[in-house]
Amino acid sequence: MELPKEAELLRIFIGESDKHHGRPLYEVLVELARQRGLAGATVLRGMMGFGAHSRMHTAKVLRLSEDLPIVIEIVDKPERIATFLPEMDGLIGEGLVTLEKVRVLAYRHSAPPTL
Repeated sequence: MELPKEAELLRIFIGESDKHHGRPLYEVLVELARQRGLAGATVLRGMMGFGAHSRMHTAKVLRLSEDLPIVIEIVDKPERIATFLPEMDGLIGEGLVTLEKVRVLAYRHSAPPTL
């Protein structure tokens, strides 16, 4: 797959404990992005953060949180992101979703090994 030089970055901020039908929401969102043929997705686990409720979530040893911040980043063509947004929106109860224009400098992969 090729990405254009001008693409979009979809960033989804949720909590580690967020679920969809008993499954971690971040897994559901990444699998959906893959099924829809998006260029790729990355899940990042935050060390510390707070959201709309101003409740602090932290990975400090003395105060272990089971709901650390999770950020899912997806970069693809604007039209492919636009198609994904309605499906994604129906899965997220609480969180923050941002969209920004990005300039793609490189998107490389190696060829599969030949037998």
